[in-house]
Amino acid sequence: MNRFDVIVVGAGPAGCATAIYGAQRGLRIALLETSRFPRHRPGETLHPGVEPLLQQLGVSALTNSQECLRHAGHWVHWDGPPRFQSFGQDGWRGFQINRATLDEHLLKAANHAGVEVFHPRRLHQVLFEHRRAQGVLADATPWKAHYVVDATGRNGWMQRQLGTPWLRFSPKLIARYGYCRDERLAHDRLGLFAHAQGWHWIARINRSCLHWTQLYFVEGTRHASCPRELDQLAAIGPIRGADVSWRCCHKTAGPGYFLVGDAAATLDPCASHGVIKALISGMQAASAIIDCLSGQVDEATVQAAYQAWVQTTFERDVVALRDFYHTHPYPPNWL
Repeated sequence: MNRFDVIVVGAGPAGCATAIYGAQRGLRIALLETSRFPRHRPGETLHPGVEPLLQQLGVSALTNSQECLRHAGHWVHWDGPPRFQSFGQDGWRGFQINRATLDEHLLKAANHAGVEVFHPRRLHQVLFEHRRAQGVLADATPWKAHYVVDATGRNGWMQRQLGTPWLRFSPKLIARYGYCRDERLAHDRLGLFAHAQGWHWIARINRSCLHWTQLYFVEGTRHASCPRELDQLAAIGPIRGADVSWRCCHKTAGPGYFLVGDAAATLDPCASHGVIKALISGMQAASAIIDCLSGQVDEATVQAAYQAWVQTTFERDVVALRDFYHTHPYPPNWL
């Protein structure tokens, strides 16, 4: 039987952050992932605030490599004339990182920190004893741990098994995204664009590749294949979609478990800090587990504090995103 201090399910940014932060502090951690890498996800433009987090997690080499484009801000075509929105501090530059590249570097950092990484693994269920999570069943093998962390993203693997409801703050929203080949699109044609049904985002991944994300405020609207500006460009790979409805899990921590990243709370990519929130939530959960294992703090107190942090930050972000959508030329009526 495999025994660990913590089993983390899901090797995206939230799961890797949990695993690395815990392993750096001496915990024995297993990181289980169901998918083969590389994986594709929307949202590859990162705020400069991600840099100290990546440094703390041992991924600082990525931010200085040629795999990562830097930018001082982005163009916004939204409420009035187009404007360039800078990050507001001298020398602050954001990052444009291909999501598969970010996942690869985080996984390498986890290995380097001593995390035991297993993928792909087929997950069956959470193991409970005396109403407490004690591990997981994966590939018909029991994996035991003091704590289980669900970092399976919008899949909500543990939340579904627990039967915990979502608190929903929007109708169903699907972000569609893809890539296309281009070397010439002008800088002011990159950025965030409002349109009559919602918005789209265009960013350069590297010299010859653009990434786009498009969201319609009302699901069921007839969807264009890609933003109109990119119609004549050659597509790279298929168009994909992700459920980005605004929601927060009613319970993000309990006896023997924590939920992190999109498994705990989700907003659509226009909130622009999904990866940062994923990294921070993973590090917060790891810190909470360390406090619980120390025996110096009551577990219920630690978990209540973590849950309050998730809920408070999520509700604050909902208010900010609602305010921003109210300035849209065609704001959704569900606001």
